[in-house]
Amino acid sequence: MLLAIIASLGSGLYHMVSPKGDSARMVRSLAWRVALSAALFGLIFLFWRLGLIQPHGLLPR
Repeated sequence: MLLAIIASLGSGLYHMVSPKGDSARMVRSLAWRVALSAALFGLIFLFWRLGLIQPHGLLPR
């Protein structure tokens, strides 16, 4: 999922700097990036609530 987020960000950057300046494609790819990022955050939160992952600090207490 992280690779899809990065690919969508790259696609948005390409459409932003391309000579054509296709703003509709840029907005669509950036909207996909936001949706994928929200979905990834939601999955991480869900896995935490289900006990599949546990938060930890850098140094044990």
